[in-house]
Amino acid sequence: MTERHIVAMGGGGFADEADVPLDDFTLRLTGRRRPRVCFLPTATANVATYIVLFYSAFGGRSRASHLDLFVRGTADPRSILLDQDLIYVGGGNTANLLAIWRTHGVDSILREAWQAGVVLAGVSAGAICWFEGGTTDSFGPQLGPLTGALGILPGSFCPHYDGEATRRPAFHGQIHDGRLPDGWAADDGAALHFVGTELAEVVTARPEAAAYRVERRGDGVDERRLDVRHLAARRRRAGRIG
Repeated sequence: MTERHIVAMGGGGFADEADVPLDDFTLRLTGRRRPRVCFLPTATANVATYIVLFYSAFGGRSRASHLDLFVRGTADPRSILLDQDLIYVGGGNTANLLAIWRTHGVDSILREAWQAGVVLAGVSAGAICWFEGGTTDSFGPQLGPLTGALGILPGSFCPHYDGEATRRPAFHGQIHDGRLPDGWAADDGAALHFVGTELAEVVTARPEAAAYRVERRGDGVDERRLDVRHLAARRRRAGRIG
């Protein structure tokens, strides 16, 4: 049976040099010395600086490319994505990301790629998308629930759990009142690695980073801190994209 991997990062990723170990970890999952890696910058509408950061991070150690869904070329997205070893989705606006993917049929292609064994990864919006939904600022400055994501992984996801003071209470509230299903949360610099649809482990690039399982329990919400494996001894804390 083909082994299927998804790496959901809470924040940071290749946009921050502190998180290089997360890139290394994700690349190793492909089992290739020089894997084919395609970046999907859809959630930031292909902002050029983000794409440049991707090529700077991955160009020297992979066959790096990106998929532009705003200026369509002649190549078919399906043939591009199914030819990859790793598909990496950037942060940004999750709601816009999903709408554009569905317009171009990329949502179903990504599921097909996962079933074929292509490693799927992403940060922030690029992590929420694999679940049923999550906590997002896609609709304005106030954090709200987003449902109707790809649903490859069951439950919900909250990124930037330690990066914004309102993330934790918003996620708790949305699970408590049933607007989101039970789910997972990750700090910046932390990544949840799923094999199939089961959590295999949590890895971190920053010593203070953590991840959590958050579930509704009676009249309250239970938050359980997960065991982590640190990929680096010391990394500096910095900002995020998306």
